[in-house]
Amino acid sequence: MKTQGTKLLLLIAFLSFVAGYAQVRISGKVTYKNKGVNEINVTLKDTYDGATTDAQGNFSFETSEKGNHILTFTHPKYQNIEKPVVIENQDISVNAELKEEISEIDAVVVSAGSIEASDKKRATALLTPIDIYTTAGADGQISSALNYLPGVQKVGESEGLFIRGGTGTESKIFMDGSLINNYFSNSVPGIAGRDRFNTSLFKGNIFSSGGYSALYGQALSGALMLESVDLPDQSSLDFGISPIFLSAGFQKLGENKTHSFGATLGYSLLSLMQNVFNFNTDFIDAPQGLNGDFNFRIKTKSGGFLKYYGMYDSNKMGVKTESLEPGYDFALVRLKGNNTYHNLSFKQKFGKYLLNAATSYSYNRSDLNFSTETSNLESDPSKLLTNGNYLNFKAVVERKINKISAVRAGFELNNTDEKLNFGYVQKHYTDLISAVFAETDLGFSNALSAKIGVRAENSSFLGKTNFAPRFALAYRLAKDWTTSFAYGLFYQNPESRYINGPSDLDFQQSQHYIFQVQRASEGRSLRFEAFYKKYDQLIKTFNITPNNEQNQQVQTALNNNGYGYAKGLELFWRDKKTFKNIDYWLSYSFLDSQRDFINYPMSLKPNFASAHTLSAVAKRFIPEWKLGVNLSYTYAKGRPYYDIATKTENSNVVNYIRNEGKLKDYNALNISFNYLPNLGKKDAKAFTVFVLSVSNVLGSKNVYGYNFSLDGSRSSSVVPPVNTFVFIGAFISFGVDRTQDAINNNL
Repeated sequence: MKTQGTKLLLLIAFLSFVAGYAQVRISGKVTYKNKGVNEINVTLKDTYDGATTDAQGNFSFETSEKGNHILTFTHPKYQNIEKPVVIENQDISVNAELKEEISEIDAVVVSAGSIEASDKKRATALLTPIDIYTTAGADGQISSALNYLPGVQKVGESEGLFIRGGTGTESKIFMDGSLINNYFSNSVPGIAGRDRFNTSLFKGNIFSSGGYSALYGQALSGALMLESVDLPDQSSLDFGISPIFLSAGFQKLGENKTHSFGATLGYSLLSLMQNVFNFNTDFIDAPQGLNGDFNFRIKTKSGGFLKYYGMYDSNKMGVKTESLEPGYDFALVRLKGNNTYHNLSFKQKFGKYLLNAATSYSYNRSDLNFSTETSNLESDPSKLLTNGNYLNFKAVVERKINKISAVRAGFELNNTDEKLNFGYVQKHYTDLISAVFAETDLGFSNALSAKIGVRAENSSFLGKTNFAPRFALAYRLAKDWTTSFAYGLFYQNPESRYINGPSDLDFQQSQHYIFQVQRASEGRSLRFEAFYKKYDQLIKTFNITPNNEQNQQVQTALNNNGYGYAKGLELFWRDKKTFKNIDYWLSYSFLDSQRDFINYPMSLKPNFASAHTLSAVAKRFIPEWKLGVNLSYTYAKGRPYYDIATKTENSNVVNYIRNEGKLKDYNALNISFNYLPNLGKKDAKAFTVFVLSVSNVLGSKNVYGYNFSLDGSRSSSVVPPVNTFVFIGAFISFGVDRTQDAINNNL
């Protein structure tokens, strides 16, 4: 009996032990927006027990754990969820509803109207310095490279970015947030000025062909935001040599790598090339220029960054053309120009707030002398002298709300002081434009975001204030497909060159509507955009003839009765993946635009607007030959041209079209070669690139427009200074090896 009792106690103890380790089943379903989600990791915290959901979101596993535990649900694309459970002897059913994990990498961003090139946008990056230098026909200039993107018109006779039916002055360029006045060099009528700024100065850019941020203003069409480089990787010494220029520069990095300074100096002269090529333009004074700059960069102990850049350049040229006026053999114009620019920027984080502040100052002087020549005797010149001082200050404070949301606000001051003397037209123009702005990025989810902003400006010259709301929305349609919509109201002061007397003027304005669909994957990008712009209160002018022998006319602002529109479609495709060592892109723009502004007698298609523009760029790097081959092609449908004159009707002076027509279609095929002789050499102390570039290889005789005599009976075509141009040069860097960068970017 005692033995049986012992056995019974042992049996009860064993059954209790087994019961204590009996398996309990935990099951359930995981959903997101009422749909099952697979590959969700479900585990008991601090144990090895768990499972992964199936295609319907169901999971099930067994555990021998007992008591209070935490059940976790994890996946990189969703927020982690923890649910308490009490495990006893019964099976448990637990369901979970997921929330999306907000991520800066996965979140969709508003991109309607803008293309960004920076370290953050490598997949679809455009117009990095290497992109620009290796785009045939761009001549290493940022503005020229932009001509190969959709929305930008090819207008060879004038500098500026002509964007979506806007004039070259209706787009603005900024450096580290601060406005650059006089970005282009001084020039003579019919010859476009060049970029004053070295492309390698900038590490990234955002090009907006419409709907740009409320942080920027005074541009009816678009904006180009340039970001200067930070500290260099190491000290270097650079040289450039070619038949048309010499340059040298250095960058010195401090031993503790918290500061650097550097300088460059360059000189250019075109006279040697005049003896080689058959120029269309008769340069009586060959174009020449002298430029220099200095910079320093300091990284503070608290993580702030201070940058300074200062530059000076001077240029001169003289042009001789056959006179269109009877009694004169030739018309002559000579230019002397001087410019200086200084930019100081500071970035610092204070707790949860980021401060960006920048100020810039520029001075520009242009001295144009017009004269005539008859029987080798030159008349006394009439002088058009302009000089201006420009001061800009801007401060922006930003705070992050979460990973993909932020709010920022600030103010900007832009002061202009210009003087002009031309015959009896003498003016002193001053204006202080003060602005305040606020903007927020709202990330509702990884698939939906918005940008809402507002900007208000006051002009001391106009004595008026504007208020400009702006809005943009982006939505992810599928994994690689996004769509964006943008709307904005934009204001700009009348151009000061038209203000030559008293007049009651107001801000010019435009409204932008932009719709975009984009597919972006690694190495490939496809963009489609449709846009509509409505112009109001554009400047209307009338012609006056100052007291000068050459009867050079100027236009003077009359009122703001001008108006217009621009609408169109754009397509862009870039592919760096399909073909090994080949990078290519295609862009197409359709533009329908009409305007009644300046001296137009009615609503007309602007003489700077082409209905169809097509560009193609291809780059091939051949490692075994150490050679990069680059091609580019541009086609633009012929633009209209007008000869607008005045006449008297019923005692009123009115404008009328005396001559008009359409230019021949524009065509240009360009090619460039880049050779790296030190490619593959170990411990190379220098990096060298030899460049050979041929612009307009086929020698197409393009025409930019026509000049007419005062009576309209004679005309002459406006053409490029030379049809085909060949550039050859070498660029050498000591102390830094950029070979790998060159290879990675298909140099």
